[in-house]
Amino acid sequence: MTDAIAAQGVSKMYRLGEHAAAYNLLRERIAEAIKSRFGNAEAKPEAEEFWALRDVSFTIGNAEVVGLIGKNGAGKSTLLKILSRITEPAEGRIDLYGRVSSLLEVGIGFHPELSGRDNIYLNGAILGMSRQEIRRKFDEIAEFAEISKFLDTPVKRYSSGMYVRLAFAVAAHLEPDILIVDEVLAVGDSAFQQKCLGKMRDIRSRGRSVIAVSHNMATIANICERVIWLEAGRVKMIGPTQEVVHQYLSEGVEQELSWVPRHPSKREFEYHSVSVLRGDTHEPSDAIPGDAPIDVVMDFSIVSPLSDGRVELQLADEYGDLLFITTSADADRQMHHAWTIGRHTFTCHIPPNLLAPGPYRISVSHPFGGYSTMHENILSFQVTEQNSVAAIDGRAGKIAPRLDWSRD
Repeated sequence: MTDAIAAQGVSKMYRLGEHAAAYNLLRERIAEAIKSRFGNAEAKPEAEEFWALRDVSFTIGNAEVVGLIGKNGAGKSTLLKILSRITEPAEGRIDLYGRVSSLLEVGIGFHPELSGRDNIYLNGAILGMSRQEIRRKFDEIAEFAEISKFLDTPVKRYSSGMYVRLAFAVAAHLEPDILIVDEVLAVGDSAFQQKCLGKMRDIRSRGRSVIAVSHNMATIANICERVIWLEAGRVKMIGPTQEVVHQYLSEGVEQELSWVPRHPSKREFEYHSVSVLRGDTHEPSDAIPGDAPIDVVMDFSIVSPLSDGRVELQLADEYGDLLFITTSADADRQMHHAWTIGRHTFTCHIPPNLLAPGPYRISVSHPFGGYSTMHENILSFQVTEQNSVAAIDGRAGKIAPRLDWSRD
């Protein structure tokens, strides 16, 4: 496999605070001059060196989809800007073999006063498309972006979802040799996200390369063959997707068995805590055997009358894939009449022999007016292989239920 991208010792340094004085207003400069003359000038802080990237090296082959992951501030955006030739590295070099198309931020290259039609031509030209190529691809771009009815509407009136659909459609239909996509896909709805993932697979099938940046590990695991993990501006790990993502999540996620909101709502509904207990011992545990029940206990107060409502629990795997949603409305009618002023405790019982071994994340929601407020990934726990059906006979799947069977 030949390389589409080869990075060698790439570093990028910024000087924090270096340019601040250059933008002082005239009155500020006069004040500084007076202070200096009479000996009252304040000492200016020295510019601080900040290395956003340090000695980053990697290669990406043709027709390869590679994920770029890392916490905020890890250097992902800086690396993408260098790959997109928006900025230059301070050290090292990057060799790009082919035409590059980048989608780093929603609306980059769009003029708010121009229509969607005009911006397709403008954005396409910025990305390197010829006018003939844009005409040939125009209908396909408009159809993919699902904005045909709004082509002659100024994009300043577009929603963020319409913006990202149009931006991705132009970038993806350029038929680049290398497509760089940042977290912007998180703006689109679920159906459009799946559409974009399919387009990226199609680009790969045509022998092109894709670099995808996302905090959604399910997306990364779905489309990427390899992953580059950046930490504090350096490459921490490069390897197969499942291996790198598992290591990243194992290090980045702490086992939290109880969650207490830092800023209570003080409105109609207020959480005091959400806890994970081992159901047969009623004790907190971050390592629960496969054959043990799990209780998720929600302690809350209703401070204003609620005619009706429900609390909701979502369970996801380590990659963020949703396994199931359950709500208090699934219970009998007694739960429906529990919405009186005062303190309440609801417990969701997850039966034994349901979950396969592995880490899990809990999200909860509560009613607020006519809406529900979601608290995402507030807790995590681990189901161990001890007495698990999946561990005993090696069956695959995200759940490992022990179901009842009968014979006539």
